[in-house]
Amino acid sequence: MTRQQDPDDDKRFQRDSARVETGFWPKVRRVLGRVPFLEDAIAAYFCARDPATPFQVKAIAMAALAYFVLPTDVVPDFVAGLGYTDDAAVFLAAWRSVANHVNPDHRRQAQATLVRLQSGQTPED
Repeated sequence: MTRQQDPDDDKRFQRDSARVETGFWPKVRRVLGRVPFLEDAIAAYFCARDPATPFQVKAIAMAALAYFVLPTDVVPDFVAGLGYTDDAAVFLAAWRSVANHVNPDHRRQAQATLVRLQSGQTPED
C-alpha cells in the first residue's frame, strides 16, 4: 500500500527546493575546502534532482540542503570552529535516509562539480 502524500509535504518541498536553487551553489563556492561533508551534500543535491529518486528522499535531502544554505541558523557559520557543526548534524541525520539512494552517477556528478569549482569554473560548465 502506498502512503498518500500530504499536501503540506509538497509545500515544504517546494519552499526548500526554491531556497536550495537560489542559495546552494553560492554557498558551496563560499565554503569550498572548509566543509568536510561538501561532496556528500553535492551528491545529495544531484540525488534530490533525479526524477528516479522517491519523493520522500528528495524532500529529506532538500530540507537538509535548505538548512545548509540558510543565512542564519542555530550556530552562525562564521563562529570559528563551531560554525558548521549544526549544519553537519542536520546533514548527517538526513544523510542516513538519503545515502542508499545516492547512486554512482550522483557521486560522479558531485566529484566532477567539485573539480570544476576548484578550478574556478561554474557548477554547470
